[in-house]
Amino acid sequence: MSEELVHLEIAGGVATITLDSPHNRNALSRQLVTDLARHLESALGHEGAHVIVLTGAGPAFCAGADLKEQREANESAGDQPRATGLAQGGLPQILTAIWESPKPVICRLNGPARAGGLGLVAACDFAIAPESVTFAINEVRLGVIPAIISVVLLPKLGAGKALELFLTGEPFSAKQAAEYGILTATAPDGELDAVVGRYVTALRKGGPKALAGAKRLVRDVPKLPMDLAFDEMATRSAAFFASEEAREGLRSFAEKRQPAWAEGIE
Repeated sequence: MSEELVHLEIAGGVATITLDSPHNRNALSRQLVTDLARHLESALGHEGAHVIVLTGAGPAFCAGADLKEQREANESAGDQPRATGLAQGGLPQILTAIWESPKPVICRLNGPARAGGLGLVAACDFAIAPESVTFAINEVRLGVIPAIISVVLLPKLGAGKALELFLTGEPFSAKQAAEYGILTATAPDGELDAVVGRYVTALRKGGPKALAGAKRLVRDVPKLPMDLAFDEMATRSAAFFASEEAREGLRSFAEKRQPAWAEGIE
């Protein structure tokens, strides 16, 4: 059995998922995609994990598709080239799971991301990278298109910026990625963990069900006409105020203490 290319560690309410295939810059091979899907499912189902951090080992976060694996698949298929695990259900399922995750997901970029790697970044709720990290959506320079990742990139980039980045394939900086909406924040080199840690701490202070509900607002409200949105949000608001989590939150506020889910968090 092959050694796993993705690792999961759960401690202190945080599930850390680490891509660990440095020999190909954490490219999205079939095995890495399979391992990532398995560990993501475990993190989502673990009651002790309230926040998920996705990161990488080695000099890069994710180089995108495993081009060697794709080339070999094409050659073995003869006149009927086939897609690798990137498009055969694996990556779409992963991006959907992250996008719809009731638990906040932070992307901690240990290094640059290219092509399909940007899909993982864009699917996360928060993404933080060192200032020196660079990015590129460079599929067109290989004669292909950023099809799968466009589903999560377009909502963040908007049509105009997506058109520029998709068609030129030009690299861009971490500062630009933050301006474009791909990154939440940048960190001075050497201070990545401190910045990520601040976000983790802030998220751990929120009620788990409230965090999931607040994230759903961002996903659902833009799809609704205003009158239906107000009706639906009034219903959700009433349900949350009546919840046990809210009762604990309101009691803790009155008693000037941390709520049960945030005990011990400074």
